[in-house]
Amino acid sequence: MNQPPQGNRHGPVAAFFIFVWDAMNFVRRLAFNILFFGLLVIVLVAMAAAGRIAPLQKQTTLVIAPEGALVEQYSIDPAMRALTAFGGNGLHEVQLRDLLRALDKARTDDRIERVLLRVDRMSFSGYASIREVAAAVAGVRAAGKQVVAFGENFDQMQYLLAAQADEVYLDPMGGLMLEGLGRYHQFYREGLQDKLGVDVHVFKVGEYKSAVEPFILDAASPEAKEADLYWMGDVWQRYLADVAKVRKLTPETLAADIDSLPAGIEAAGGDLARYALQHKLVDGLKTQEQVEDLLAERGAADPDADGGFRQVSLGGYLQRIDRTTAVVDERPQVAVVVAEGGIAGGEQPPGSIGGVSTAALLRQARDDDDVKAVVLRVDSPGGEVFASEQIRREVVALKAAGKPVVVSMGDLAASGGYWISMDADRIYADPSTITGSIGIFGMIPTFPRTLDRIGVHTDGVGTTRFAGAFDLTRPLSPEVGQVVQSVIDKGYRDFTGRVAKARDRSVEQIDAVARGRVWSGAQAKERGLVDAFGGLRDAIADAATRAELGKDGDYRVRYIEKLATPFQRLFTDFAGSHLGASWLRHSAFTRELASAAVLAEAMPQARRDLQFLDAAVARPGQPVKALAYCFCGF
Repeated sequence: MNQPPQGNRHGPVAAFFIFVWDAMNFVRRLAFNILFFGLLVIVLVAMAAAGRIAPLQKQTTLVIAPEGALVEQYSIDPAMRALTAFGGNGLHEVQLRDLLRALDKARTDDRIERVLLRVDRMSFSGYASIREVAAAVAGVRAAGKQVVAFGENFDQMQYLLAAQADEVYLDPMGGLMLEGLGRYHQFYREGLQDKLGVDVHVFKVGEYKSAVEPFILDAASPEAKEADLYWMGDVWQRYLADVAKVRKLTPETLAADIDSLPAGIEAAGGDLARYALQHKLVDGLKTQEQVEDLLAERGAADPDADGGFRQVSLGGYLQRIDRTTAVVDERPQVAVVVAEGGIAGGEQPPGSIGGVSTAALLRQARDDDDVKAVVLRVDSPGGEVFASEQIRREVVALKAAGKPVVVSMGDLAASGGYWISMDADRIYADPSTITGSIGIFGMIPTFPRTLDRIGVHTDGVGTTRFAGAFDLTRPLSPEVGQVVQSVIDKGYRDFTGRVAKARDRSVEQIDAVARGRVWSGAQAKERGLVDAFGGLRDAIADAATRAELGKDGDYRVRYIEKLATPFQRLFTDFAGSHLGASWLRHSAFTRELASAAVLAEAMPQARRDLQFLDAAVARPGQPVKALAYCFCGF
């Protein structure tokens, strides 16, 4: 019997469909390759175009109109930042260092004739960073260059910066009210304990350590209110003095206007813009178009530019600054390491502080022979004690290696934020910085009553009376509480002892200003917790002097940060080109991604607090997590 031929043989119908399938695969691969190489060409052309930046002309106005939060360090990677920048509603950030260097360069740049300051789309986390930018604006004015501020609406943080201008204009339909400082918080005791049956066990040292109060009380304690009102009162009086000085008013006049706010606004017919003008908070009421016409008259008209006047944006100006400095620089370096956000263990992304990752940046500075001194820029409410200690040890190691370390405090450097600062050769703070909060606490929530309500019970046996003692589904015994309190007491002794040694004080002297008490920068300096007033530039100059690097210009300032990946740098360059910017601005994908970023970030306070409670729970092998954290700030 004849055998059929071996191999893959198909009928005519199957062969037809196989042919069609192969043809489709070929077309798909061809189309994909064409698309890929087409996009590659577009990116390369765009990058080449981005490299050609038109030179600045005389009589140019620097337009500083950033949107989003003022931060020490970007919290999102360059690729995502490029996407959200064109999404319309994305998570936007502007770095403090970028604002400062743009203003500093504009002060001496003869091509920049004036500055248009628009800050009504910015948000701020505190007053120290605003005052640092305000000082840079004052430097521009002192150089004889006009600064004009405009806004459609101002809150009082935005207004403090806008008020530094020679002229402040407000939209006729806009508003501005100074209302004072307030700090209010949600309290969850009834909800957690009475409604849900969650028992929150707190262990702390210091009657002023109020970070735990929202979880165990229904209202703020008298000690917390006393401490908060004390430091807030100091910051507020400085705010009034700062505004009064530049607006040629008196603090008493401003305070009286706030006390009579309802009557004053009623007298202005409910018109907030008119009220601001009547009380000399602004110089005039103008629309954006009218301000632009004013700048075109005073400067150089340019019908092809937005607004009709010759201008350069903050981003465009920074690009030009960066390109003029993009050469091999062999000068000795002052390294700046940013420690911003909460302190947690392990590796953490930018915008937060990791015991491992931030310590690694400091170690990198220690191992780099070109780095002669280090500035640690701290803007943090604190966090985990062990992670804070890991970072502090690296500060000590830097000093032991002969490299001076100077701390520059931003808006907030409290609790764990102070822990990582205390061993520096010198600590700088703004008088309105929030610091101190030297104290330790721990929290252990247990859930047996919660489980009982749904008919779930925990039972079993152990070889000792402490076996399973930290099981959150069981009641916490008094003996276990005694153990935890002993650990917290030891942590407080460690904290105050280290501060005493670092600040050359007795433990008793430190304890008198510690116990969880929060201070303004001015109050902290009076109590020996801060050495001098000043901003980041003062700290850098001090570090350079300690390392004997000479005068400004003889050394280079370098930020040590986690580097972007090659793809992130490529995508950022593409987004910075005109072609890439146009594509991203009109991309539906970009808008959807930006909206998702907003939703991910716009969390209510209650959710943040409950996430903090979850993070405070000790993990396996760690019976209690000691925390040095401060719920302070604005």
